[in-house]
Amino acid sequence: MLTSECGWIRVFTAKQEGDGMEKEENEIAERLEAAAILLEKTVSLLEERVAAAAALTGEVERISATVEQSQRETELAAKLAAAERELGELRAASAAAVVNPLRRTVPAATSEMLAKHGIGEGPVDVRTLDAALAGLSLEQRIAVKSQLLRAGAIA
Repeated sequence: MLTSECGWIRVFTAKQEGDGMEKEENEIAERLEAAAILLEKTVSLLEERVAAAAALTGEVERISATVEQSQRETELAAKLAAAERELGELRAASAAAVVNPLRRTVPAATSEMLAKHGIGEGPVDVRTLDAALAGLSLEQRIAVKSQLLRAGAIA
């Protein structure tokens, strides 16, 4: 009887051990299943966020770059127009300065010498001036011509 009791105990113990292992396996399987579900949810949320970020970032950057570029182009066009207008005014002012130089006086000796040769007020023709200055030395001719240039009397 002792052997039959020992066999029965062994069967009972093996059955208990098998039931205990099944419970542990079931608990582990349930935990693994819950973890897999959480991982699937996390992955799907991450995919949604990545898709949303990619869609928003690309479109917004393109739109804002276009707006900024057109505003910048408008600003640059306005600056260019202002610079061209100012350049035109400066050219007109410099042309007027050449026609009407600041210094209009010629030294008295030069005026007298020109008057002797029949050259009066106003612009002087270069050929007539050369003929009038023929009796002077080279340095004196250069000095007279430079004075007339500064005074704006040479045409």
